Amino acid sequence: MPDELIFLAHLARLLRARLAQIHHDEAGYSTEAVIVIALLVAMALTAVGIIAAKVIAKANSISTG
Repeated sequence: MPDELIFLAHLARLLRARLAQIHHDEAGYSTEAVIVIALLVAMALTAVGIIAAKVIAKANSISTG
């Protein structure tokens, strides 16, 4: 499994765990806050994916011989 997918899978597990913890907590965040946080996480993951793809493409274009 590529490193990027491992990283994304770890973040997804972390997000699920945090949301489960919030769900069980009586004094949890409002639904709006959870949605905003989820959208920010999705945007961050997208940015990481784009940056990783560009870095990998640039690394593959470097001539070693």
